[in-house]
Parts: sequence; C-alpha cells; structure tokens
Amino acid sequence: MDEVRLARAYLSRVAEPPAGALGVLVEHLGPVEAAGLVRRGEVPRAVLDETSARAGVEVAAADLERAAAAGIRLVTPEDEEWPAWPLLCLANARDRGLRWAAPPLALWVRGPAQLDEVLGRSAAIVGARAATSYGEHTAAEFAYELAGRGVTVVSGAAFGIDGAAHRGALGAQGTTLAVLACGADISYPAAHTTLLNHVAKQGAVISEYPPGTTPAKYRFLVRNRLIAALAVGTVVVEAGRRSGARNTAASAAALGKPVLAVPGPVSSPMSQGCHDLIRSGTATLATSVPDILEAVGAIGDVADPRAPSPPRPTDGLAPQAVQLHDALSRSSPAPPDHLARACGVPLERVRALLPELELVGLARRTEEGWLGT
Repeated sequence: MDEVRLARAYLSRVAEPPAGALGVLVEHLGPVEAAGLVRRGEVPRAVLDETSARAGVEVAAADLERAAAAGIRLVTPEDEEWPAWPLLCLANARDRGLRWAAPPLALWVRGPAQLDEVLGRSAAIVGARAATSYGEHTAAEFAYELAGRGVTVVSGAAFGIDGAAHRGALGAQGTTLAVLACGADISYPAAHTTLLNHVAKQGAVISEYPPGTTPAKYRFLVRNRLIAALAVGTVVVEAGRRSGARNTAASAAALGKPVLAVPGPVSSPMSQGCHDLIRSGTATLATSVPDILEAVGAIGDVADPRAPSPPRPTDGLAPQAVQLHDALSRSSPAPPDHLARACGVPLERVRALLPELELVGLARRTEEGWLGT
C-alpha cells in the first residue's frame, strides 16, 4: 500500500478531530514523517496531547481493507479529488486562533461523487431533528429545486430537516452529500440506512472518522464544521434557540461563508433559532431558491422572475401516483388499505406505488404505516 495513504489512515485513527496541532505538524513535515514521530512520541507537547492515547493503535492497513470492502475510499490532500478550496477556510480560521476549525487529515468517502467536482456549486441545508411538517416540506422543496439546477446539497443525514433535504435532492436525481459523525460504513441513525445507501449511490457519504467509529455527542459538533466548510453557503430551515443547526450556522459565519435562514411562524419554537439568526445579522432571509442562489450560486444562477415556475417533485408522476401522494399525510401514518380507500386507487396498485414513491423521496415507511414527505 502507498505509504502516504497508510500514514494518513494511521493518523486518522490516532487523533480525535479536530487535531489542530497534529495538522500543523503534518503540513510542515508531511504525513509519513509525522506519523513516525507520533509513533515514537517524539512530538511537541500539543501534538502529544492529541495523539498519545492511541499512538500504539496500528490498524491502518486493516482500516483501508475494511473500507475497501465497504466501498469506501480514503481521500487525502495528496489526491486530485481533495476539496482543497472549500477546506482552505478551515486552515485560515485555525491560523487565526480558532482551534475548533482545524481541517481534516483525510476523508473517508463512500459513493461516486468526486469531491473536487461537486462542491463548487453547493449548499448545506440543515435544521432541527424534531422538525415540523412545514420545515420538512420547505427543506425538501428547496433541495429538490437546487439539485435540479445542478447545486450539490450537503447535510448531516439526521432526522427531520437533514433527511428531508437529502430526499429532496435524490428526488431530483441530483447530487447530495451526507457528512457523518461516525464511520462512513455505519448508518446513523439506523432508520436512515436505506436513505444513506441511496445517497451513496447518487452522491457520497463522507466522514473524517475511520471505519467502525461509533457516533458520540461531541462528534456531531465537530462534524458540523465540515458541513459548514464543504458547502459554499449554509441554509438553516428550522432550529431551536439551542441546536446543532445553529452551531453549523455559527461555524459557517466564522468561516466567512454565507448563512441564510428560513422564517417560520412566530409561535413555533422550531423557528426561533432562525429568527434569532436573522435578527442578529448572522443570517440573511431566505424564502425561495433564488434567495439561496443569490448568496451561494454563480453569476446567472438566479432565475428570471418572469420565467415559468420551477418544477414540482410530483411532476412526471402517473395520475394514480399523484392521487396516492396527495392522500399521504406528513403526520399521521396510514396502512395501504386506508390509503387505497382515501385516494380511490386499487389496493394492489397502491402496494406497488408506495415503494416507488419512497425511492424518489415522496413517501416514507414507518412501523405504523406510510407517511408523505
């Protein structure tokens, strides 16, 4: 195996991100020499603090083999695919003294999307896990329209807004990236296993943690800086006053990236964080895809207001599929026989159409029945 790749894999396992001091050492000496010094403990105190607990864990070759078996590749700064420009903001912020902003040592990637190609036109869509139907609908619509215009949708694969954003992008046959706080071979949350598999087929699942790394609460906050850095800008659809989405927005703002927030009902706790971001000037108001494209898109991306309305997720569906989709509730799951009576479509046809709607992100199966998205 390539000694540089082995060294990066070793350091990825040894240091818990963000390992700013180790990153500086690697930049100065290169990964191979830095890895040798870490093994021997011949490093500055700051690097020792980040690496000593795991310096003797020699599983780099096994990690690479396990990754390959799971369809995961290790992308390093030495590779052409490395998203150097998006991640430059992290190195700059680290050099300004923001310790949380250290760039990753490497990225473990599952999926065909080439990072250097898909992140030039990208937007992170994030928000509350306990999202409202309004929030999920808005996230899915925005993601669908953005992906349909060639914008890569970046999110964190969580319940609520994240999941809706991924499904919206998938429904438009666009590119979406899921950035995880665990190994790229682990589906978290487990209920999103199918969704993550679809993301990996159409875009990519990304992590700076080696295969087998389990999720932990502190890793989600660390992961959020990557979501903020990789995307050109961040859109917060719903967020409470204290939430991971607000953390992502704050990270994006600190990195000099555009931040947008979607307004909601003044009575909704899930919109209070968005309203705070707008009121404080951290975020600008976003009520449409042209608002987002104006902030994160290239010149000419903003649609002419006289142009035809953008396509809807249900465009192109057969009439019976549209009837069934209209009968699906976003809050009250229903079994197929109830849906057949509600929409007037034969039961056997309903049973065939539901999985098709799920594949394009317009329906979701639960233990109690089927929901619309």
